[in-house]
Amino acid sequence: MKKVYLSLLCFTLFGISIQAQERIPEVEEILSKMTLEEKIGQLNLVTPGGGVATGAVVSKNVEDKIKEGKVGGLFGVSGPDKIRIAQEYAVNDTRLGIPLLIGSDVIHGYKTTFPIPLGTASSWDMDLIKQTAQVAATEATADGINWNFSPMVDIARDPRWGRIAEGAGEDPYLGSQIAKAMVEGYQGEDLALPNTMISTVKHFALYGAAEGGRDYNTTDMSRLRMFNEYLPPYKAALDAGAASVMSSFNDVDGIPASGNKWLLTELLRDRWGFDGFVVSDYTSVNEMIAHGLGDLQAVAALSLKAGLDMDMVGEGFLTTLGKSVKEGKVSEEEITTAARRILEAKHKLGLFEDPYKYLDSKRPETDILTQEHRDLARKAARGSFVLLKKHQDALPISKSAKIALVGPLADNKNNMLGTWAPTGDPSLSVSILEGFKNVAPEATISYAKGANISNDTSFAKKVNVFGPLIMISEKSAESMLEEALAVAEKSDIIIAAVGEATEMSGEAASRTDIKIPESQKKLIRDLAATGKPVVLVLMSGRPLDISEEMDLPVSILQVWHPGVEAGNAIADVVFGDYNPSGKITASWPRNVGQIPVYYSVKTTGRPAPSEDFAKFKTNYLDAKNSALIPFGYGLSYTTFEYSDVKADQKELSKDGTISLKAKVTNAGNYDGEEVVQLYIHDKVRSVTPPVKELKGFQKISLKKGESKTVTFEITEEDLKFYNSQLEFVAEPGEFEFFIGGSSAIEAAGSFNLKI
Repeated sequence: MKKVYLSLLCFTLFGISIQAQERIPEVEEILSKMTLEEKIGQLNLVTPGGGVATGAVVSKNVEDKIKEGKVGGLFGVSGPDKIRIAQEYAVNDTRLGIPLLIGSDVIHGYKTTFPIPLGTASSWDMDLIKQTAQVAATEATADGINWNFSPMVDIARDPRWGRIAEGAGEDPYLGSQIAKAMVEGYQGEDLALPNTMISTVKHFALYGAAEGGRDYNTTDMSRLRMFNEYLPPYKAALDAGAASVMSSFNDVDGIPASGNKWLLTELLRDRWGFDGFVVSDYTSVNEMIAHGLGDLQAVAALSLKAGLDMDMVGEGFLTTLGKSVKEGKVSEEEITTAARRILEAKHKLGLFEDPYKYLDSKRPETDILTQEHRDLARKAARGSFVLLKKHQDALPISKSAKIALVGPLADNKNNMLGTWAPTGDPSLSVSILEGFKNVAPEATISYAKGANISNDTSFAKKVNVFGPLIMISEKSAESMLEEALAVAEKSDIIIAAVGEATEMSGEAASRTDIKIPESQKKLIRDLAATGKPVVLVLMSGRPLDISEEMDLPVSILQVWHPGVEAGNAIADVVFGDYNPSGKITASWPRNVGQIPVYYSVKTTGRPAPSEDFAKFKTNYLDAKNSALIPFGYGLSYTTFEYSDVKADQKELSKDGTISLKAKVTNAGNYDGEEVVQLYIHDKVRSVTPPVKELKGFQKISLKKGESKTVTFEITEEDLKFYNSQLEFVAEPGEFEFFIGGSSAIEAAGSFNLKI
């Protein structure tokens, strides 16, 4: 089946869309009865603890506060029976009986854990991504949750930043398509249905551009870059109907996002017309004190007036807004507006009609971690894998081969799920060793750990905050290596499962050294030196610096952190039951000195004429400008050839359409899937253009020997950008186009826009 995604979002992108929202009579009636204290209570989001938290703070006296009407929502609690107790407190023990929102971080699946988002993004399959979100919503709502803190749509171009794992990578167009698919998957067509949930687009805004790739750090950029490169995925999620927004930890134009009126009101509501509610990230209101904006009362008032509606965990709203009203620092009307938005969200979910609609105690048995869901997790995982390097004909391997399966991640359940999978159970994941035995029971498999993930005990302690992810063996490094080489000697082929532990990427997991740890590099070198075929099954939550490994005589299959069906999916690909089709969505650097490195760079006044060094041009003395592995890249067991790349006409009129076409042929020996990518370059415009921009893609299936002609329809809207006055415009002129299997392709032709 052919899947087509083009730039339809651009028709309304960032246009002024202020609309007067109709008041909901039921909500207005409740508001008319509420005291100031009860309104403030609706703005308070708390957690009883017990789950993974973004900070060290856990709410106190939660039960009493619910009964006192001082809580609008809970998170970090699950299960119909547990949530029913809290909901009954809210409904039966408070004066007005207002039900609670129940939130959770359902980032890449609930109990059925899918690959990390950077992995699923690599599938370039929007239908598949939407299905994973639908399953996540089905499972989470079965466990009583009605509000999800996902999707994370932050553009990230710095792989030192650990949270790159949670997003779609570096490109605003692809990121927008994925944001749309996830929101539609979570929310469905009707939020009042018991298997849909509110989605939260985060982190608003620019969190992925933290300086130095260090989490929670300062962000600073021009409005022009914001609008053209970083804001589109947020807007796409809102256009898809996302009902809530989460503010980010960083500052924007020198003002922390949680208290930034330009961001939360002028842009989000006045310009974009958003009518949902905004929640802070974990204690981000309180953290504005450390940013230097005043005491708790001052920052709470600043946040409310900026357009923040709900305070996560910090309770600055709860403890200071009443005093601020008395002192004239905020108005009751501003509090009423925020409370109205929270109540409207509860109304959309149907909670006023039935506060217990998500609390069917039978659903967890029938709707969670079903075989159907696990099958989808397996499909999503293998679709996310990217074949980065083929050496000779090592892959796929025979199911009757003698296999040395080595590496610290080869028989390891704890590191399969990936970062931010707090609702998943690692013990239910399929290890690579188990998967190999399941898929190829006739194969002879010899296992050896070979090395620790890291030998650094101090580093391991930092990674193991949430549990034992880096286990340092009592055996010596030398003896483990000897065991691995011994099993390799008796085998036909070596499969080495190496890379990052789960919490080596993700939140608060920034790294300045993004190489494979030295303990594993030593293992890889010695395995490669045996002369046996070697396949690296590489697991990570970020692009890595694998310059050394790319030069070794090995094949490399990138599998990210694949989720609950990890081992089965990896075996499917390694043994050839599935031909890898993933393409990376964030460029892989040659070394950290290149960062940020991304495909849609702008030229300078002194562009380098080639990859060769030239004095007084924009290049390095010690490395090439280009990424080690470019955006959109991914190999297959077969070979795809492109021909007849052309435009159907030379000119595009203001109201017209131009067709850009390419013939794609499967010239290899395996059936396969190819992601055909369209890039465009505006040669002359009023603000400096990128060298190329993704404008469309199609994922197609081709039998061996089969050809298909792929067509992209382009209009003036697809060529628009934000100029220096932040006007969304297209300018007449010449446009080059590129069609191929990655961003590293040459222009195939050009056309002119006449307006």
